[in-house]
Amino acid sequence: MKKLHFIFLCFICSMYSLVYAQTGVSVSPPRLYFESGLGNSGTQMITVTNVSAKNSLDLAVSLGDWEYNDKGENLMSAAGTLPVSCAGWISVKKEDNYFTLAPGQRKDIDVTVTVPNTLSDQLSAHTAVLYVSQMNPVDDVDNKGANIKVSIRSGIKIFHKLPSANTKKIEIKNLIFEKSAKTLNLFFENQGNVWIDGKVSGDLVNTQTGKKISIDQIIFYTMPGNKREIDIPLPASLEKGKYTASVLIDYGDSNNLEVGELKFTYE
Repeated sequence: MKKLHFIFLCFICSMYSLVYAQTGVSVSPPRLYFESGLGNSGTQMITVTNVSAKNSLDLAVSLGDWEYNDKGENLMSAAGTLPVSCAGWISVKKEDNYFTLAPGQRKDIDVTVTVPNTLSDQLSAHTAVLYVSQMNPVDDVDNKGANIKVSIRSGIKIFHKLPSANTKKIEIKNLIFEKSAKTLNLFFENQGNVWIDGKVSGDLVNTQTGKKISIDQIIFYTMPGNKREIDIPLPASLEKGKYTASVLIDYGDSNNLEVGELKFTYE
């Protein structure tokens, strides 16, 4: 007899369409960005779609908090527990808190952020996450033929900033060569007052031969005050020799560039 398993799948902060056998839900867009002053409200819409071919889904909306760790990974917390939380400012209509979607059916949900008249902190940017969770696990079969029950939770990151939050500043703190891991380790900090998304790129120049090799681009996301470490793997085919590494952080336009340089020996 095949064993019965329960699987709870949680996918956060990206437009997600799961088709695991015949069960799935899509929630879009992946992120909502709000800007409003004290005492003001803003509303944006998300769309929830049941992409299942045969299963109706009972879905519930809830809220939580999130933050990045120093590697840029998402850490989830209960609503209202992080200093940057705006979960208490977010609301949806009563009829959208819990609803059912038939196979192929979609539903638009208005998400409203209402900023308090006064803030208890000095932050100009806040975040939260809105979850859409399946409440009725459905029977399915995994790729080994075992019976399972599938339940899905998808999340949308919510960002809010005050109109005064317009300072973007990234500063490189260190760039080192990690010999054992064969990586360049880049350390930088978001010193602005708003979230900053950008990309890390660069070149390696062999100072003995003049040969230049480009570094694969790496995308990053940060919130104000975040200290970040990015490990940049060196190409497997990199020849031994003396190198100059130039690393560029691009987070906007020509006025938003940060450059770091390092000389190292690759043996």
